[in-house]
Amino acid sequence: MRILLVDDHLLFADAIRPMLEPFGVDDVEVVTRGSEAAEAVERKCPDLALIDLGLPDQGGLGVGRMILERCPRAKVVALTALSDPRAVEEALRSGFHGYLTKDTPVGRFANALRSILDGQVVVPHRLGPASVRPSETSDGALLAKQLTPRERHVLALLVQGAGSHAIASGLGISPNTVRTHVQTILTKLQVHSRLEAATFAVRHGVVEVPRAGAVR
Repeated sequence: MRILLVDDHLLFADAIRPMLEPFGVDDVEVVTRGSEAAEAVERKCPDLALIDLGLPDQGGLGVGRMILERCPRAKVVALTALSDPRAVEEALRSGFHGYLTKDTPVGRFANALRSILDGQVVVPHRLGPASVRPSETSDGALLAKQLTPRERHVLALLVQGAGSHAIASGLGISPNTVRTHVQTILTKLQVHSRLEAATFAVRHGVVEVPRAGAVR
């Protein structure tokens, strides 16, 4: 596994290196600027990118979008001191797979990374769906209201990171039926991918965020 850490606080970068060892990390590259992150991605795509939102040369959200565009399989996570629901919302809209604050306890930090690597979307509870603006919550609720109970169940499994075969096995249906449900969910929620559907569900509180990946 290759991890890219984009943070201009080198002492913090050094402090979290030991937390990454249990993940079987082969390579941790630390860069301090968005331009350096672009160069690092050109050399080799990371499996996981942890990005501070307050970089000296450009916004971390833009850096994350760049990484996702060049490395679609990378898991991109905001790792920041900024406890702002609007920043969480924008990160999720940008396609980030998680949002962790730098005061997250070590154990929860490790659990959150495991959940993200397993395909879940992770945000702090205190900055999660309850913090979304009422108008957006209302709009999301109207879209989510169109979902059938079975579609909500499938969506909940998508939030947990389950693939088509796992969903099919768990619900006792065929993979083709799963794909049909997923396509219907995307259409009803007006999103374009499974990740966007999972992000929508977390942001608007359509399904519960899995406790194993929760950060309080």
